[in-house]
Amino acid sequence: MKRRKVLKYVLRPVAVVLAAAYFIFDLVVLSVLKPVLRRLARLKFLRVIEARIEAFGPYSTLAVFLIPLILLEPLKPVSAYVIASGYFATGILILFVGEALKITIVERIFHIGQPKLMTIQAFARTYNFVVGWLTWVQALPPWRAVKRNFAAFVQWARRLKLRRERPHRGAASSAPQ
Repeated sequence: MKRRKVLKYVLRPVAVVLAAAYFIFDLVVLSVLKPVLRRLARLKFLRVIEARIEAFGPYSTLAVFLIPLILLEPLKPVSAYVIASGYFATGILILFVGEALKITIVERIFHIGQPKLMTIQAFARTYNFVVGWLTWVQALPPWRAVKRNFAAFVQWARRLKLRRERPHRGAASSAPQ
């Protein structure tokens, strides 16, 4: 019993760090994809698909939600293997494309079918557990520090972009004639 407590004490921080890294990666990819998702939502053929998903029952919606998740989630360990095999760029490409597809498809289906999915008791419990756990992780000081640093980085990148887009003062007067 004592060994189990020691393992739990040692492994819990590792699990929290790995889970936080997983969620941070998903959030970064999602923040990049949000403008694209908004544009895609306006496409007519996607509205037709959305209407069909809305017509499904709760368990059909769950199947439509889980299929892309089950198919695309294994790309993370595959990309890790490819990176570890020495193909860094290919592994990163697999990871980014897989995440982009997963987040785009799964998030859209979730937003369309959330009311129906939440009528399935096991799904609602799991969803509430994950959201509660994520809220707890986000309240931790390391998470808040990463979020602050990421926000500072985004502001720095925006300022840098604005500086590059603005013409330099005096550039016209120093140009050769």
